[in-house]
Amino acid sequence: MSHQLASGDRVVVTGASGFIGSAVTRALLRRGARVVALTEPGAVTSNLDGLDVERHNVDITNVEDLKGSFEGARFCFHLAARFGFWPKDPSGFYAVNVGGSQNVVREATSAGVERIVYTSTVATLGLWRTKSGRPSTEDDVADLSHLYGNYKKTKYVAEHEVLRLAAQGAPVVLVLPTMPHGPYDHRPTPSGKVVLDYLNGRMPGYVDTQMNVAHVDDLALGHLLALERGAQGESYICGGENVSMARLLQILAAVTGLAPSERRFPSSFPMIAGRLSQFIEGDLMHRQPTVPLEAAQMSTTNMSFDDAKARRELGYVSRPAATALYDSARWFVENGYVRAERAAQLEWHAPQ
Repeated sequence: MSHQLASGDRVVVTGASGFIGSAVTRALLRRGARVVALTEPGAVTSNLDGLDVERHNVDITNVEDLKGSFEGARFCFHLAARFGFWPKDPSGFYAVNVGGSQNVVREATSAGVERIVYTSTVATLGLWRTKSGRPSTEDDVADLSHLYGNYKKTKYVAEHEVLRLAAQGAPVVLVLPTMPHGPYDHRPTPSGKVVLDYLNGRMPGYVDTQMNVAHVDDLALGHLLALERGAQGESYICGGENVSMARLLQILAAVTGLAPSERRFPSSFPMIAGRLSQFIEGDLMHRQPTVPLEAAQMSTTNMSFDDAKARRELGYVSRPAATALYDSARWFVENGYVRAERAAQLEWHAPQ
């Protein structure tokens, strides 16, 4: 069966107002699709402002809420997920990421949707060999002890449950995005917060680690490629460029004209800060820690990935990290996220 997206196709996007979700929505609109944007009740939906979409507030943890959402839809992109550090009630992660995903896949399949693109995450993959210089692929199985925090744990379980449904006939293909950067990161995401902290002068130094930097719009196009060219039940990493934290900060300095952050901290530094913050603010004061332990654990992990499978089988391509970081920085500045005194020091240098 051909899954070629055609102008006028009705396509449901869950989590449509999110960072990657809104990028997928914009990509679909450019292809002429009629997008049904499902958003969580109470969610910030400014990323959908000005877009010609059919909006519905839907609680995906409630099957009754989903009834009728997929009527007449040809495709579905399921991007809705709960993300965050140190939740007061971790049960919400399981309800949304696991139960909600089961509900979406089951309802879409029952409604006759031809293909469901499920957005997982590279956080479900193993990082066994990244310290020795080999990026992880779709075949690297996670060490369960490295699934820090509720987000990673529930996305790991959710991926298993989605694949179980795929084995039962659900028309599912999986996309595993790496670290997105670019415009419309209103939250911001943890990857975007690195850029924002640098812009605001809150990045005194760095830890020696590595990450995969991808432009959010490239990730969106990767989702469309997975829809049209991906194989049933297969997983595809969509990423960009593997860069060290030192290199990432050098790129930001080059494109913004701001002074680089050159001080290197030992890997024990964020872990000590995270444990102290967790104990004092989290355990004693019962508020979100300034340095969440989960974030500290992530910052000391080499998160490099190889997206060769998506490039080979889907025709996926991506822009350099410098372009993604430049677009991210420009958006934060233009939308008032950066302190005026810091913004006044900027000298923009677009990457060539």
